[in-house]
Formats: sequence, structure tokens, C-alpha cells
Amino acid sequence: MSFLLMTVWVAFRVLSRNRMRSALTMLGIIIGVGAVIAMVSIGEGAKAAVQAQIASFGTNVIIILPGTTTVSGVRSGHGGAVTLTVADIEELRKIPAVTEVGWARRDTMQVVHENKNWFTTINGVSPGYLIIRNWSTASGDFFTQTEMDAAAKVALLGNTIIKNLFDPGEDPVGASIRIKNMPFRVVGALEAKGYDTRGTDQDDAVFIPFTTAERKVMGTKFQGSIGAGFLSVESPEQMPQVVEEIKRVLRQRHKLRPTQDDDFTVRNQVDIAKVQEGTSESMTLMLLAVASISLLVGGIGIMNILLVSVTERTREIGIRMAVGAKRRHILLQFLVEAVVLSAMGGLIGVGLGVAGAKAASNVAGWPTIISGDVLVIAFGFSALVGVFFGLYPANKASRLNPIEALRYE
Repeated sequence: MSFLLMTVWVAFRVLSRNRMRSALTMLGIIIGVGAVIAMVSIGEGAKAAVQAQIASFGTNVIIILPGTTTVSGVRSGHGGAVTLTVADIEELRKIPAVTEVGWARRDTMQVVHENKNWFTTINGVSPGYLIIRNWSTASGDFFTQTEMDAAAKVALLGNTIIKNLFDPGEDPVGASIRIKNMPFRVVGALEAKGYDTRGTDQDDAVFIPFTTAERKVMGTKFQGSIGAGFLSVESPEQMPQVVEEIKRVLRQRHKLRPTQDDDFTVRNQVDIAKVQEGTSESMTLMLLAVASISLLVGGIGIMNILLVSVTERTREIGIRMAVGAKRRHILLQFLVEAVVLSAMGGLIGVGLGVAGAKAASNVAGWPTIISGDVLVIAFGFSALVGVFFGLYPANKASRLNPIEALRYE
């Protein structure tokens, strides 16, 4: 143990002789470790942000969209035909694993309050939609089923709407707003949700009863037609089974033949989450691969400097061998020097990576998560780089012939 400590002490003394050269040699390791930690922290933060955005949409949610239609060879997009109704969604309530159902239609309109106005999305929804989407109120309450049945002119406002129509600190509950010149009473102010995975502001929305939207605001060509249906399921594991049952029920209700395509589209939250997380992980891996190149360059730099050091210290090696040093002692000496270089670079790189991740969070507003495991792994990898790239120069030094080394000028 005392021999190893002495070897480490000698390594520090040797490296301190050429501090500038040692610092430049460590630079590749510093940049590599710092970049790896910063990139992984930003990647993990982005992944957590995506998960939070998906969670804000609701828990175990299945979305059903009206299908496409083809007329004279011209194919329309989703919603191009009336293929989904309130009755369809109510029928899906009978599926055992389904806990709640809801439906919605939307349109963009001007909303006015006193002398202020805002162009936003008007959502005609059922009470079940708000439950499925995990909306909660900051003040007031949701509209009731009774108000839904009566097509009452009541409204729920998102946080963005409140900021643009009301003065700071003003409670909108009980106030009157106008949509298409019709007065609506505000019954609730919704808690802020932020942006969804597509970058849409979820708080920039007004929610009114579906019947009110259908009969008084948006109109309809077919009574009971909806823009989208929503279901919540007991657990994520039951989603695939429920999706298959939804398809079976809707195909049966729509009287589709086996050769006909579905006239609806079913999407579930798990699939959306996998796509978003897969994109985030791919980006993180790509950034990590780029950052790892710096570690490789740093390792090559360590090997290059040690080879130069072996040449410069040939006589010193010969003298040590002449007075009794064995091959393993010389091998260990140069190997320790390589590890000291890479470990010191790794420590500085860890600090630089943490600082860089925090700077990205504070300056650019990127979400970052700094994991202790990542710090340990990055530092350990930097030490392994030193061992790997230091092994060849150390082995070369240990194989020098003592007589030839003593004669070296």
C-alpha cells in the first residue's frame, strides 16, 4: 500500500514539472466528461418533461377520432365525415375496463369581456371529458350534467384566457363573457396545465357544455356528431384489450363489412408516450455519442504525451532498473500517471458538466436532471480511459533494456 501511495506521489511530482502540458492533455477528458454529463442531464430532463406533458393530458386515456371518407377518389382527412356520435361513445361505456367516457367538439372564436377580447379555442365538452383530462379548478367548479342537459350558457376558462381578459388578481368566477355575441356566465377558472407534447398551450381554451356548443354556438349538420371521443381505462395493461373491443363495437355499430377499413381512428396514451420518449432517447443517445468522441480524443492525447514522456525519461528508467526496479514497477508508474491525468480531468469535467447543465436550465430554460449515477459513471469511465490508453506507453517503458536505456542521450 505504501508503495502505491509513493507511486501516486511521484506521478503528481512528474506531472507538475510540465503543468501546461499536463493541463492541455487533460483538456480532452475535461471536455468529454463535461459534455457527457451536460447532454445526459438535458436528455433526462427532456424525457421527464415529455412524461409530465403526457401525464397532464390525463391518466390511461384512449382517444377516438372520426375517420376519413373517400368521394370520387378524393380522400378527406380525419373528421371529413360524420362517423362518430355521442351514442357511439355512450355504448363504449359498457366495456368492463372503461371507467369514464367523454366527448368534445372545438372551434376557434373571439371571446369578449368588457373592453378586452381574445381569439381562442372554444371546446364544447361533456362533464366526463374534464374528468378524463384531469382538469381541476383554481376557483369555482365544473358545469353540471343538469346544465349540460339544459344547454346552459356557462363557461370554464383556461389560465391563458384569464390572463388576457381579466386584470391581475381578479377572480373571473361569476363574470360575464360573450361568445358570438351571446353572454356566458363563468362558473370556473381552471388550474394551469402548460403546453402539451405538440407545443400547444392547453390553457388557451374555453370549455362550454357540448349541447350548448352544438345548439347555440357552433351548430351541426348532424345532431350528436362529435369531433373526438375520450375514454379512461383502469390500468395501462388493459389498454390493448380495450382498444380491440372499441374497434369491434364501433365496426358493429357502423355496419362495416370485413373488407372495409375502419371509419374511425383509435389512439392511446401509451403509444403517444412511447413515440415521444423514443424520440427523446434517440436524441440523447446521438448527443452522447458525439460527446463521447471528446473522451476518445482525450485518451489519445494521454497516450501521446506518455509516449513522449517515456522517450524523455529513458535514462531515468534505466537508472531505476539498474538499482533494482522491476518491470511491474515501471509499468505501474506510467499507468498511475495516465490514471492521475484522466481522473483529474474527470473530476474537473464533472464540475464543468454540472455547471453547464445548470446554466442550460437557467439561461435557455431547458429542463435538466442531474443524476448522481451519471456523475459516478462518467468519472469512472474517464479513469478507465486513462488505464486503456496508458497501458501501451507503460508497457513500452517497462520493456526497455536497462543497458540501452542508460546509454540513451
